Amino acid sequence: MNKQTLFVTLTTAALMCGCQSSKVKISGRFVGGDAKNIYLEQVLPLTQSVVDSAALAPDGSYRMELTGVAKTPSLYNVIYDGERIPLLLAGGDRLTLGSVGSVIRNYTVEGSSESELLRQFYQAFVTGAQQLENMGTEFARKLTDEERKSLIKEYTAEYYRIRREQLRFIIEHKASLAAVYALYQRLPGDTYLFNGDSDVVYYRTVAEALQESYPESPYLQSLQAEIARMDARISLTSQITEARHPDLELTDIYGKKIRLSSLAGKVVLLDFWSAELGSSNALNADLKELYRKYADAPVGFEVYQVAVDTSKPLWITAVQEQQLPWISVSDLRGRSSVALGLYNVQRLPANFLIDKEGTIVAKNIYGKSLEAKLDELTK
Repeated sequence: MNKQTLFVTLTTAALMCGCQSSKVKISGRFVGGDAKNIYLEQVLPLTQSVVDSAALAPDGSYRMELTGVAKTPSLYNVIYDGERIPLLLAGGDRLTLGSVGSVIRNYTVEGSSESELLRQFYQAFVTGAQQLENMGTEFARKLTDEERKSLIKEYTAEYYRIRREQLRFIIEHKASLAAVYALYQRLPGDTYLFNGDSDVVYYRTVAEALQESYPESPYLQSLQAEIARMDARISLTSQITEARHPDLELTDIYGKKIRLSSLAGKVVLLDFWSAELGSSNALNADLKELYRKYADAPVGFEVYQVAVDTSKPLWITAVQEQQLPWISVSDLRGRSSVALGLYNVQRLPANFLIDKEGTIVAKNIYGKSLEAKLDELTK
């Protein structure tokens, strides 16, 4: 299973860096798979294409040689037995790459410090994502309430462990190109690294470190462009003063219609989600903590959460199992939801924070940023 989300948006100028180029030699041995061949794939902005291949010897050994590789490392994949192994290759590299048994769990790489760092991150991240997927399939079985609660708790703990390790790797290895790769990896269902555009702090930390370690890297240039876009979106969000927004009247799990406008006078988080999202449990767990914290605030706080699933039973089950304490309504049309269209929501999850005067004061705000804004609005 290949769980990598490639940072292809940063590879636009990868082939343009440096006039000097050299050979890359890769050799090693793969044992335990059924494949007879191994392939080297180059990652380009919009495509991935095989640029070399080799037949495995009877003992699993192989050799490959690539010419015209730039001196600044860029992203490639070695493909063996249906698995992709990401490498950061630079002209002159002499790599030894191989594994015994499970490719992703056991592969080793020598001869490239960047590829070794990438291995440290990639193996842990993909193994964790596989574990989440395995736990997700458990929900399809008939479970008792206690078993479901235990599984949800286990899933949530593993989800946050993986994210903590991802951020730790990025900070500890901020001067490496492997950190750039880690910035763009997402667990199933996740849109952001951590907290939307406020993630810019991590992007900026890596960019500043790369300025010293790889000042000529095209990845640095593209990363700086991404930071500029994130800064612009943050600036725009801070200026939002939309006093008039569409009203909604949707149905809860008991068939009762509830209007968004009925919450006038309270601070309201209009939250769009889907029970089908892999991160829905974790997102709602965080939101429940905030909901409890502001339950007795001087200015009332309420969540008007709109599910846009296609399955009513799935949505009702998720609301009940997660014991969501706020207003849970649904527009059961999936991505064709009318509510999504009214608020121009392009992707999930998404939210709008509305103050007691009915003004939208923030969009897509999560974590500490949301908590800080609620501190301000509910006084």
